[in-house]
Formats: sequence, structure tokens, C-alpha cells
Amino acid sequence: APAGQDYFKQSTTRLYWIADKIVEMTIEMYREPRKMVEDISALGLRHVGYAIPTEFFAPFVSGAVEVVRTMTTDENAEDAFRWSLTLISKILVRTILEGSTIVMKAINTNQEKALKKAISVSPRGKRAMELLNITVGTQSISPLYWSIESGSLNTAKAMIEDLLTIRADRDNYYYGCDDLFGRHPEVIQRLSADAAALLPPLLDGLIWRSRVAVNGQRRVNYYVK
Repeated sequence: APAGQDYFKQSTTRLYWIADKIVEMTIEMYREPRKMVEDISALGLRHVGYAIPTEFFAPFVSGAVEVVRTMTTDENAEDAFRWSLTLISKILVRTILEGSTIVMKAINTNQEKALKKAISVSPRGKRAMELLNITVGTQSISPLYWSIESGSLNTAKAMIEDLLTIRADRDNYYYGCDDLFGRHPEVIQRLSADAAALLPPLLDGLIWRSRVAVNGQRRVNYYVK
């Protein structure tokens, strides 16, 4: 899979570290399988953000097994390595497929229009959590924080604006302020440190302005935690 090489454009030191980690994970899968499943699920969720095509995992496993075959004549060691790495790749593929929501795919484009189109199909009551939480097994990732970490600030801005838009139906009002601060109570500090450009949209979204003016004055509610 020559196209897969494009995802390994790293320094030699980094590639050595990845190779060492692969061998370590195949051994740990036998020692502590339950812990490794959780760690691999977390790794798979990060790969969702990296937009790694799942069809490259099988050729990668085959290549790694071929390399091990040239280093040992012990068939049991080779079979054990193949079984463990194949299992790891299957867990990663499952996690990526389950975690690849349309929101995460939109984040990878860093286009505000794509994010709005992706979230438009979500019902009002579930809209906020689509932007704040993706869970696979026992692991979870925040699409909002991932967009900040990956530098997709256009989609992060669109997500904040969508979260802090007041919507309603016949029964309820929907406003993502509580969901946002419930999931990320430190969001102000995080934006101040990593994405100061997103602070104005966040603070503007915490203001509700009445459409009615009384005696030249307009009522304003400011939501502060």
C-alpha cells in the first residue's frame, strides 16, 4: 500500500518509537488484555481525528509480520506476533468506524459550511452532545477539543456558535451552555491558552438580548459560571 507511506512522514526517531511501541503493544496484549483494549480504543479515537483510512491497517500488519519473519526462525513467535497485531488492528478499525461521525469528518475539512451541514441532521435535544462527546466502549473524545488541538479553528468557531444558539420547540428551549460547561468546565482557560481567537464567539454566545426595547432600553441576560 504505497499510499499508506504518506501517513508516516515523520522523523526517523519518531518512526523508531512507533516500531518499538508496536512490539510493546503486541506483548502487553497477552499480559494485560483488558487494559490494552482500553488503551487501543483511545488510540483509535485519536486516529479518527487523523482521518486514517481503515483499508491501510491490513497491509501494515502484513508488512510488520514480514519483517518479523526475517528476524526469527521461531514459528510460534511469528504466529503470536501475527495474532496479537491482527487483533490490535481489528480493534482500531472497529473504533475508527464507530467513531467516524459526520461531525468528525467535517472537522477534518476545517470548513464551517461542512460542519453546519453535518450537524443540521441532529435533533435539537442531542445536538450539543454530538459536538461535545463521542464514546466508543469506555473511551470518549470531544470533537470540540479535537478541532482545537488539530488547528481546525473554523469548525471550532462554528461548533461554539451552534452550541450557544437558543432553539425551541413546543415543549422546550434548547441552549448548549450547560452542556458545554458540564463537559468542559475549564473551557475558558483552554481557549485562553490554545485558541484565543475563539473567546469572542464564546463570550458573545453567553449573551441573550431581548428583541423588545422598553423606554429605550433592551433587556440582556449574561450567562456566567
